[in-house]
Amino acid sequence: MKKFVKVMCLALVLVMAMGCFAACGNTPADNDGDNSGKTYVIGVSGPLTGPAAVYGQAVKNSAQMAVDEINAAGGLNGVQFKLVALDDKHDPANIAANYAALYEQGMHVSLGCVTTAPGLEFTNFAKEDNVFFLTPSASGDAITGGHGYQMCFADGNQGKVAAEYVNEAYAGKTIGVFYKSDDPYSKGIYDQFVAALDASVSTVVTSFSAANETSFATQIDTLKECEFVFMPIYAAPAALFMTQATNVMKANAVYYGCDGLDGIESVKGFDITTVPQEVSMLSHFNSKATEGAAKEFVDKYVAKYGKDTLNQFGASAYDCVYAIFGAMKKVENVSPDMSASDMCDALKAEFNGGYTFTNGATGETVKWNTDGSVNKMAVKFVVKEADAQ
Repeated sequence: MKKFVKVMCLALVLVMAMGCFAACGNTPADNDGDNSGKTYVIGVSGPLTGPAAVYGQAVKNSAQMAVDEINAAGGLNGVQFKLVALDDKHDPANIAANYAALYEQGMHVSLGCVTTAPGLEFTNFAKEDNVFFLTPSASGDAITGGHGYQMCFADGNQGKVAAEYVNEAYAGKTIGVFYKSDDPYSKGIYDQFVAALDASVSTVVTSFSAANETSFATQIDTLKECEFVFMPIYAAPAALFMTQATNVMKANAVYYGCDGLDGIESVKGFDITTVPQEVSMLSHFNSKATEGAAKEFVDKYVAKYGKDTLNQFGASAYDCVYAIFGAMKKVENVSPDMSASDMCDALKAEFNGGYTFTNGATGETVKWNTDGSVNKMAVKFVVKEADAQ
């Protein structure tokens, strides 16, 4: 990819002469101290259309909100930020073109990808070019690739933390599991969850694939006696399952998911109030917070974009932009003339050196491990209480 992008930039040089160097942030210019007209470019690829668009739109909106706030406050040493968000439709096949376009437009740093499967592709390109990224929501264990970082919990960590909760709350009992077998996100969490379960916990496991997402009658029948169902899947299929299972599953059953379940209240055509069971999730963001940074984010987001795309993906993206901004302020001689690779080395030194991001919408105190995984508190967030029995 690096060779391809450099060839593209060279072609532009031949057409536009030296004008390219002002536009292509990955080609360092002579630093004469004049930063007028220059920007720091943050790139991101996510599903802005299609079934997963609620996640991509939330990330784009929230990141843009953070960029606007930073710019209104004077940017970084007077230099403004620019967000470039491209649609990948939650399809890894679109990442090569998106990454090349972002790199060509001068991407200094990135939020990577919104979802895991495309994010795995993005990681390969970013690693080759040494581009720093802090993803808000691509949670696959292999996403970081030794040079990227996550604001969200990695799949393995989500699976382990979910298992810890189950081991304590359902020791000696039988639980259900419903996951998507051909989705790296869902399968990754499932594998770690099962591996971390206590031997006293029995499981009834059923799954589905992309080829069969319209009817879950068989899976519901398999799980109908379970009083707890772990669902490490995205909101749309979870909403469909809950709708089809309304009068089949026990009314006192608990549906428990991970960060992919966020936004389920906004799934088109789904009314969560018709679901009698409790719907809860492992989360780092409380959209119903009554105080603190989470509430401040919610109030600002709803005022600007409404409630339809309010979810933890967006809150995490908002924190990502501010975390990158905070780390960049610590970089000596930071400049928009720095190459993406030099910026990456500088930011990695900060993130690997104990950099702490505080008072975020998704965490009061956030640090990172050297493998790129995040270190912060997780909570069980109840999206909907069970109906009174």
